[in-house]
Amino acid sequence: MKKLMLLVAIFASIAIVACSSEVEPTVAVEPTAGPSTATSVPPTAIPEPDDVVVTLDWFQNANHVGVYEAVDKGYFAAENLNVTVEPPADPAAILGLVATGQSDFAFYYQPDLLQARQEGVPVVAVAGIVQQPLNSIMTLKSSGIETPAQLAGKKVGTPGLPWNDAMLATMLEADGVSIDDVEVVDLGWSVGPGLMAGEVDAIIGVYWTYESIIMGNDGFETNVLYPSEWGVPNYYELVLVTSEDNIANNPELVERFVRAFNKGYAQAADDPQGSVDTMLALNPEAEIDEPTDREGVELLAPLWKSEGAPVGSFDDSRWESLVEWMKAQDLLDDSLVAADAYDSSFSK
Repeated sequence: MKKLMLLVAIFASIAIVACSSEVEPTVAVEPTAGPSTATSVPPTAIPEPDDVVVTLDWFQNANHVGVYEAVDKGYFAAENLNVTVEPPADPAAILGLVATGQSDFAFYYQPDLLQARQEGVPVVAVAGIVQQPLNSIMTLKSSGIETPAQLAGKKVGTPGLPWNDAMLATMLEADGVSIDDVEVVDLGWSVGPGLMAGEVDAIIGVYWTYESIIMGNDGFETNVLYPSEWGVPNYYELVLVTSEDNIANNPELVERFVRAFNKGYAQAADDPQGSVDTMLALNPEAEIDEPTDREGVELLAPLWKSEGAPVGSFDDSRWESLVEWMKAQDLLDDSLVAADAYDSSFSK
């Protein structure tokens, strides 16, 4: 998947949405007067549902089916929540929307969240969605390249982001070669087409649950080199985030939302194809790649569950190990504290 999360754009978006946000006036509704008798029992007041906006990290796809299940199966409604799910108009503005309260929750990437927090963006992860990395190195099966060391002397296409370059360097070093042994080619967001066109011998910065399927459907079978097998700490590809302000001032709402959200992903994990049906039914106008998502959801479903732990839960050691690795790669400085970036109390 493409990640367009540049920190400069994030801060610009925070400033823009903060300046443009307006407080909607509160409309008071007077109760309707009714007949009174000495023996009548006053009706129990039913509170209005809380309106909640959740922003996706990208266009609707198999990564998001759990939230649609929570909408469709009434899990949010049972928590007295009226939830609106929105794809981002600008992916670079996602954290700005959350930080300023224009979006209550959002899908985001654990490594990018850590970098944003280092720059002072007040957002916190409250649930783990995809419990394993999806980013990977891919080669064409026809190349015979199945290990990082076999990339020595070859061209590797990247999106040009420091995070992907650091991952590539670590995977190469784990197999006895270095990044100096390969030619790194910045392909921007055309890494997949670049591999299929023969411009490079391998690519990084692509999801093995998405781009590999698309390339396979185009007749290009791929080998996938998983980062966690080559020196990169295991991490959460996608997490659910909210603002520090939301946690401090609306913890009960956060608890209700996360509870229903995790229930939606448990349902999706139990019935992956049914969850794609739900996403399609709730998004009739969206341009959803149904064949790719139906294949991809089968790969994703096992990744929504933590072995021996509740759906959505966090492993403290995974946060610590990723932060230490990112510091060693000069992606974070020593000031960042891993425990400040997430709150595991909502997904126990």
